[in-house]
Amino acid sequence: MFATFLVGLREGLEATLIVSILVACLVKTDQRRYLPHVWGGVAVAVLLSIGAGAALQYGSTRLSFTRQERFEAITSVLAVAFVTWMIFWMRGAAKHIAGDLRDKLGEAIGMGPFAVVLIAFLAVIREGLETALILYSMVDYADDPAASLGAAGGGIAVAVAIGFGLYQGAIRVNLSKFFTWTGALLVLVAAGLLKYGVHDFQEAGDLPGLNDLAFDLSPVLAPGTWYAEILSGMFNLTPAPTVIETIAWAAYLVPVLVLFLMPRKQPAPVPAAATETTD
Repeated sequence: MFATFLVGLREGLEATLIVSILVACLVKTDQRRYLPHVWGGVAVAVLLSIGAGAALQYGSTRLSFTRQERFEAITSVLAVAFVTWMIFWMRGAAKHIAGDLRDKLGEAIGMGPFAVVLIAFLAVIREGLETALILYSMVDYADDPAASLGAAGGGIAVAVAIGFGLYQGAIRVNLSKFFTWTGALLVLVAAGLLKYGVHDFQEAGDLPGLNDLAFDLSPVLAPGTWYAEILSGMFNLTPAPTVIETIAWAAYLVPVLVLFLMPRKQPAPVPAAATETTD
């Protein structure tokens, strides 16, 4: 539940920040007449995202066991790719995303109301589809899917509250640290999703080694204990993983986490132009 809450919080806050930037830009430039168009684009994006999640769930239930395992494996790998792209994209784009959105919104206003709806829709639909795919992959492995979805909804609600507070100036959050810490936690979540995806490929018969265990911690991580549930829910740690899925987990986690936490090189300051004095 904490993992799905984290996804809802992270994705929800990104979408909320994007919408708040668009709304603030319209308010400050006295273009309030376009606010309904922004909200209309946001509403369509949210509805389509919910529909995409429902379609994934419905489609997977109509497959045979082998095809369902393969489908779940593919969606898990895609979710890992989206999570990885998301955290690195936000790491690099956070500083100039507001300026880019303002420029695009200004161009959209010049083209008419439909363009404003489109810019709001495109700004939110990416976050929505990412959330639908990631949550489908995570909830599919949850012991209590309803509780996991509820936790994700709670994360989104908290994100909306934080975004509203930031917009009103009521609260202050160090967004750089927030996205860094949540990004690092999401790398752990993504590593677990990849491990589950590899296991599903093994279940489908696409990868060998289903019965070759890397280790067995069942005596220590007894199913049903609170610590086993936390480790399983947050880090997707299973007590008896196969060799291949353990290798995949480590091969993803170590380099991605190191690259994500590695300090970025700051651009060298441009020296001031030397001025020449003449007598």
